[in-house]
Amino acid sequence: MRLGVRFAGLVAGLLAAGAAAGAPAPLVLAVHPYLPPEEISRRFTPLAEALARSAGRPVVVRVGVNYAEHIEAIGTDSVDIAYMGPASYVRMTNRYGTKPLLARQVINGDPMLHGEIIVRQESAIRSLQDLKGKRFAFGDPESTASHVVPSAMLRQAGVPESSLAETAFLNGHRNVALAVLAGDFDAGAVKEEFFVEYAPQGLRSLAHQPPVADHLFVASTRLSGTEVDTLRRALEELPATPAGKAAMIAIDPGMTALVAARDSDYDNLRALMQLPASAPHPRR
Repeated sequence: MRLGVRFAGLVAGLLAAGAAAGAPAPLVLAVHPYLPPEEISRRFTPLAEALARSAGRPVVVRVGVNYAEHIEAIGTDSVDIAYMGPASYVRMTNRYGTKPLLARQVINGDPMLHGEIIVRQESAIRSLQDLKGKRFAFGDPESTASHVVPSAMLRQAGVPESSLAETAFLNGHRNVALAVLAGDFDAGAVKEEFFVEYAPQGLRSLAHQPPVADHLFVASTRLSGTEVDTLRRALEELPATPAGKAAMIAIDPGMTALVAARDSDYDNLRALMQLPASAPHPRR
């Protein structure tokens, strides 16, 4: 709530200042809360500054309250640009229809998102079937690599969430990694980058998640075709300048490019998400 109030105040201030000076209103770049808000703001501010130079108007970073609120914000055109996880994008299109696609991220030359189901290094768990009756940590219900894909994997392996002794949503990949390390849960699911970060402290990969098309940038239908083309070109040309490269690295040190995105890139994820759902078993 405090974050939302601060953001509303910032935008109101920018709007007032812009109106007084005859300047264009700022564009709002929305990001889902996959990290603490302050860290997301720090990571995405260089990109906002780069986009502002291309668009000729200010760009402010907005961190969603949660994934569902983030989906609603871009779905209802309450924000201008959204950085979205794959599952959030699919859910958004299912509910609100398609939006102009700006670009899809490429990490270390790979345009696909990778995730891991993790356990502690010394764990006796050796297969997905061994997870029956165990405690499992997820990130956010809408997170691709920290819930949607691993949940589908568990169902395919005959281990629906209802067969787990305990599940919980811990609001972030890092929280999941730390909770498994601490022994609060027997297993969890995270993006590959968080597994790589925490594996030296005692994590092991139990199963690799099937790769899906990675995160992307989406535009509001309120923007004109010219504005969309400008933003799309600005994102795709980021690797060509030192400032652009720095903006990408700030978001993810492994980001090497932003490439054209198509809605059909996410069809394999749609198929996974259409598998029969299993409701989480409440944490006791």
